[in-house]
Amino acid sequence: MKAVRRFTVRARVPEPLAGLTELATNLRWTWHPETRELFKAMDPELASEVGGDPLRILTGVTPARLDELAADEDFIARTRTASEELHRYLTEPGWYQRLAEQDNDGRPLPRGIAYFSMEFGVTEALPNYSGGLGVLAADHLKSASDLGVPVIGVGLLYRAGYFRQSLSIDGWQIEHYPVIDPSGLPLSRMEDDDGEPVLVDVAMPCGRDLLAQVWQATVGRAPLLLLDTDIEENDEDLRSVTDRLYGGDTDHRIRQELLAGIGGVRAVRRYCALSGHPHPEVFHTNEGHAGFLGVERARELVADAGLSFDEAVSAVRAGTVFTTHTPVPAGIDRFPIEKMRRYFGDGRLVPGIDVERVLELGAEDNPGLFNMAHMGLRLAQRANAVSRLHGAVSRRMFKRLWPGLAEDEIPLRSVTNGVHGPTWTAREMSELLADDDVTDADLWRVRCELRQRLIGEVRRRLRESWLQRGASALELGWTERVFDPEVLTVGFARRVPTYKRLTLMLRDPERLRRILLDERRPVQVVVAGKSHPADEGGKALIQQIVRFADDADVRHRIVFLPDYDMSLARYLYWGCDVWLNNPTRPLEACGTSGMKSALNGGLNLSIKDGWWEYYYDGSNGWAIPAADGIKDPLRRDDLEAAALYELMTQQVAPLFYDRDGGDGGGVPKGWLSMVWHTLATLGPSVQTSRMLREYVERYYLPAAASVAATSADDYHGARELAGYRARLDRAWEHVRVSDSALTGTDGRSELVVGTPVRITAKVELAGLSPDEVDVQAVLGKVGDTEDLHDVVTTSMRREPDGGFAAEVPLPHAGALGYTVRVLPRHNLLASPAELGKVVLQ
Repeated sequence: MKAVRRFTVRARVPEPLAGLTELATNLRWTWHPETRELFKAMDPELASEVGGDPLRILTGVTPARLDELAADEDFIARTRTASEELHRYLTEPGWYQRLAEQDNDGRPLPRGIAYFSMEFGVTEALPNYSGGLGVLAADHLKSASDLGVPVIGVGLLYRAGYFRQSLSIDGWQIEHYPVIDPSGLPLSRMEDDDGEPVLVDVAMPCGRDLLAQVWQATVGRAPLLLLDTDIEENDEDLRSVTDRLYGGDTDHRIRQELLAGIGGVRAVRRYCALSGHPHPEVFHTNEGHAGFLGVERARELVADAGLSFDEAVSAVRAGTVFTTHTPVPAGIDRFPIEKMRRYFGDGRLVPGIDVERVLELGAEDNPGLFNMAHMGLRLAQRANAVSRLHGAVSRRMFKRLWPGLAEDEIPLRSVTNGVHGPTWTAREMSELLADDDVTDADLWRVRCELRQRLIGEVRRRLRESWLQRGASALELGWTERVFDPEVLTVGFARRVPTYKRLTLMLRDPERLRRILLDERRPVQVVVAGKSHPADEGGKALIQQIVRFADDADVRHRIVFLPDYDMSLARYLYWGCDVWLNNPTRPLEACGTSGMKSALNGGLNLSIKDGWWEYYYDGSNGWAIPAADGIKDPLRRDDLEAAALYELMTQQVAPLFYDRDGGDGGGVPKGWLSMVWHTLATLGPSVQTSRMLREYVERYYLPAAASVAATSADDYHGARELAGYRARLDRAWEHVRVSDSALTGTDGRSELVVGTPVRITAKVELAGLSPDEVDVQAVLGKVGDTEDLHDVVTTSMRREPDGGFAAEVPLPHAGALGYTVRVLPRHNLLASPAELGKVVLQ
């Protein structure tokens, strides 16, 4: 018999324990072990059953036990202490507040920053994520909370989450979508002053409206707003808009992204009006999915401030930061133009905005498609990639938006992702590193304890998986003997798109078998990961690994654990000695799983891609040689797999098993030397606290200054900048460099490095004022193709005769060349390259 409706009843908490409610619903407990220990003490068995989720413990504990605890003075004192500590954390000034007390060159600090992402992986207790993008977004919020940065997270609440994964008897991925009851999650529904649910509306075609209620999660100091369309006021097809993450057809996706962007801005406005939180000056889009937020903000300015669309776009761009995580064009969301016209064409979605102006924002080479990344870049004055290498890849990928500029001049820089250390570092490791008097033996003891804990979880999950696949408990005794606490343990866990090459380790199955079963230096490998439900190729890769791991000869040395989530991830990051990552370079935008392993003393064994390209130093792990330049992907896989096997057998395993440290204690001195180095060098630099400081100082503060400049005096700056851009558009095709010359300045005919030369030019400005352009002399090395490289760029001054001139020291020896170019110049532009306009001689 099935229930016709599901709902959750919250526990009645006795007055002496009233603080438990806030402690359970503020997700700071996800990175505060003392709070988790407090709830575990209420009912250890229940805590184990529910994965330590404080709200489920509080809901599931019996009234009798609550009454017993309410009479326990020691527990009351612990509760009071935890509540007081949480209050202190929420109210004391953080790094951001101390920054506000400094001068900051007169730049205002934004009082509010809205951070939009399609997923947030705060905890497995709030299953609203699929992988790294969501975990990064949540870590962003957690560090914002720790640092006191006033960030508001905005996303969608998926009633079926991503999916739960199991395996068929033959190793094929099976997806399950359990229904989530928001009232049973650490969420509160946003209500107005009358106690009614707040609803935001987004217009749909055919006169319909999509309505969404708003749930709030509290992530330390940071509010997280999640929009939910599963309400009775919606038609049946509209109720399902927020059913699944990354599911459905084109209509489903565009509705989700309209809701995230347009509905998300409207939810933020309601939240700020009701809570008193300052309205955000800066809007940060984590990937292009929520890019329509810029269109909604333009609509607001057109309607409320009387700006034209171009003026509104100037104001919107000033306060928008766009982060791309995509290393290949295929990863960008694109919508057919006819779909866009269907949703925007009747004018109800964003009144006052012409659909043709919206379409211009997402224009790309294919005139039939609307490109969400292009819109994100066109509506953001500041944009970044997520590692240095990804920055170079992104500038190459998007260079058509900045024609005429060298790739390294494209205004798309990088902020390398990080991870939230307090969330991902094992408590034992944190306590060890807090001690000033720690020996190799101490570190090795903790590493062995964490490996042992991982092995216990491997055995439990493997048995559970086989039971789900149809095995009998009577034939699963062997699962209690898989993995050995003394054996080198390698982890490989991530999403399973093709480029991450889950099966690279299987290129030579017999060689892998020999590595696993080596009598002197055995290796054991734990693999986990989900393939997108529509990716049959990814599912086939999982099946290959599963079938290999099912072999009775090796199943004690290699396992595939289904249903990879944050809970399993922690065991892996804590317990694996080596973290393996072998993507096809340069397709890994950043990758953060290896960072989490490093925080726990794991050593990375990785292709130099993403973050590892810059952070690998030769002593903190191993770099798998990449077969760059090999066009045949199969040949490349063969070469890189062979390099992986060679590293594993000749360097990694020998170092792990070298126990001749001199003290006779069996401690691998060489290995631990690399672990200490990793903890000391990577520990501080892979944190999201470092990442967020970079965002604040390099993006949020400059954006807030731009917002102040464009919005002051009834948006005078935005109006003036839009007028300037209009003048540029009319004149630019007529601007040209008509003549130039290079002469020495000291009368000598011989040119020597460091000698200044004078470059002059005649420029036709087509009606533009000289102070509206930046005429530049570009001097550098030149090859057979006459292309300049290693250039030095110098702005030229206006001469009395109307020409332009500059003195430039010769920067290099050898064959040099020069040219003169013209770029826009305006004090409200973040850089002369921003508008993608350049005139070359």
